[in-house]
Amino acid sequence: MKNILVTGGAGFIGSNFVHLMLGKYDDIQVVVYDKLTYAGNPDNLAPVVDNPRYHFQQGDICDAATVDKVMQQYDIDTIVNFAAETHVDRSLMEPGGFIQTDVYGTFVLLEAAKKYEIERYHQIGTDEVYGEVIEGRSMETDRLHTRSPYSAAKAGGDLMCLAYYTSFGVPVTITRGSNNIGPYQYPEKVVPVFITNAMDDQPLPLYGDGLQMRDYQHVADHCEGIDTVLRQGQPGEIYNLGTGVETTNIKMTKLILKLLNKPESLIQPITDRPGHDRRYALDCSKVRALGWQSRHNFEQAIESTVKWYVDNEDWWRKIKSGQHYQAYYERQYAGREIG
Repeated sequence: MKNILVTGGAGFIGSNFVHLMLGKYDDIQVVVYDKLTYAGNPDNLAPVVDNPRYHFQQGDICDAATVDKVMQQYDIDTIVNFAAETHVDRSLMEPGGFIQTDVYGTFVLLEAAKKYEIERYHQIGTDEVYGEVIEGRSMETDRLHTRSPYSAAKAGGDLMCLAYYTSFGVPVTITRGSNNIGPYQYPEKVVPVFITNAMDDQPLPLYGDGLQMRDYQHVADHCEGIDTVLRQGQPGEIYNLGTGVETTNIKMTKLILKLLNKPESLIQPITDRPGHDRRYALDCSKVRALGWQSRHNFEQAIESTVKWYVDNEDWWRKIKSGQHYQAYYERQYAGREIG
């Protein structure tokens, strides 16, 4: 694995993965391939832009001709696919784009992997494909129970990967991660929205009773887990990645406010979203058998994330002051206040 194509590498998790790979290994070349939609931000890659082993190509994973050109130009031997539409709320508004990118785009990349007989194709998945888990923990062999267009599209991409492994021998691996937090997360997701709103003394729009449970893992831990599976995982296998500890959204919200020394009166309950899963929980014993485990607990991950947003106001203020973001925020939250 010397020439790695990181699709969606200008996004949140993808850019953190690029930083990890270029910092950890001195014998690899990383090619970022990104469409630069609203969540793909060149600023996320500023720390590596002068690295001679880093290259950038703007493009859509659904564009087979451009994907093929990049595969040849850089002699790609490994694909790590972060490219996806990822936000559940947006999938409820515009599901078509999720099907196009998360399913058809995955197909295009798998065709390239098959054609060039690459060493490894790795798919970044999500724990949401298992559906809500009221009791126990999801294992990689559990049936899928998708409850949003987003999770259905991601499940479709995963299944396409497994089909290409079985049908064509493409050496695929899949990781299904829990909720990520950390640097460069676009402020539509709950943690960066709450941090940045609280910094500006704006309401924190909390869905329903706030008792939904999530496993919040630091993005740096997630990226290290992906690297572990990329190098040690068995082709055709799926690996869950998470801390194994779930926290309610209300507890997460109150911790953010405490760290920023802001009052809990900023919490604004809003009507819940349709089909909002109450709990996700992953069994991560399979990946731990490869030697990986999270280095941050929940409190450490939140504290580190809050500090990053406090220290990097220029990064997120540029996004939140834009018309695209403001139009989305108004469309998403206006008129949903409870009480």
